[in-house]
Amino acid sequence: MNQDIRKEVKGFYGEIAGKASCCSGGSCCSISNTSAIYDLEKLQGLPLEAINASLGCANPLALADLKEGETVLDLGSGGGIDVLAASRYVGASGHVYGLDMTDEMLNLARQNMERMKVDNVDFLQGYIEDIPLEDNSVDVVMSNCVINLSGDKARVMQEIYRVLKPQGRVAIADIVSLREVPDRLRGLAQLWVNCIGGALAVDEYQHLLARAGFKNIDVEPVHFYTREVLEAMNQEINNLTEEEWAVVDGAFAGAYVKAVK
Repeated sequence: MNQDIRKEVKGFYGEIAGKASCCSGGSCCSISNTSAIYDLEKLQGLPLEAINASLGCANPLALADLKEGETVLDLGSGGGIDVLAASRYVGASGHVYGLDMTDEMLNLARQNMERMKVDNVDFLQGYIEDIPLEDNSVDVVMSNCVINLSGDKARVMQEIYRVLKPQGRVAIADIVSLREVPDRLRGLAQLWVNCIGGALAVDEYQHLLARAGFKNIDVEPVHFYTREVLEAMNQEINNLTEEEWAVVDGAFAGAYVKAVK
């Protein structure tokens, strides 16, 4: 991601943290509301601010199969919804790290952690291309609609592989592209902010994971970005011509990504 796009993304998510309400404005990764992504019973007791700041495209916890005592890392942890939910699965003997680049999101996440009074969670500041954890230190890496925002996804996959323990696993919800989209459309800053412009093709995603060393790789599209969904996002997207809409309508999907080190 070039610095202009990174600045745009940081500014956007900082503003979302301040409002603690993403989907009310329709400008987020989420293809639907939180209740359509998560089992709400699993979110009982989580701060409303964490739930309202959720920007995900799916539920990585459904893939992670977290166990008591495990150490978990959530990339792009935002307001902390997945971290705080994961903390219940791993219990007092486990630990969950959330990594985010945005000051405002980190502040919100730490406030939510205090509201829940959990002590098996830490929120770290940094970039997913340079994870501030030691080699072979976590059992599971989760992420919810964040890796597509990176301009160096190969480095992200390598970093994930580095911090995972042997037999550690990946449980990622992310956006993928299902067909070719012209660079001009992908280059729109608002498409990057909404997690669309940087989406990899399914085979590219599989290739980067394999090149990093992962095995048992599975990338499964589950939620599709139709014109109706994209039109709700923002004005810049609404300015597309009919010819351009024919290209992007249904060209992207939210996917579940699994792999093992």
